[in-house]
Amino acid sequence: MKHTSIKPGHAFKVLALILSVSALPLLCGVTGCTTTGSRYEQSTGEHIDDRTLTSHVKKALGDDNQYKYEEINVVTFKGVVQLSGFVSTKDQRSRAGELAKKAVGVTDVQNNITVKE
Repeated sequence: MKHTSIKPGHAFKVLALILSVSALPLLCGVTGCTTTGSRYEQSTGEHIDDRTLTSHVKKALGDDNQYKYEEINVVTFKGVVQLSGFVSTKDQRSRAGELAKKAVGVTDVQNNITVKE
């Protein structure tokens, strides 16, 4: 039986490689690198898409020639747009919801706008 020896430099490189590969899942768990979001968290791509949707809805509300939507907040999470704030009439509230639904990529609209009395 032939006896082979491992060179000290080679053993160190192998050990370093094993430690690096085994630490990767822990590192990603701590830093939050994720490609898919969970029910309550967004992936990086979802966050970017939602910011874009929010911008599109705000632009649509701002460009409306029928009403001014100065007191409306727009928040988007996973394609669902939530509208909140205050308007003067029920028609203005309905129109804001319609404009938000027309934005490309919006999956649902939660219209929580309050009509001032």
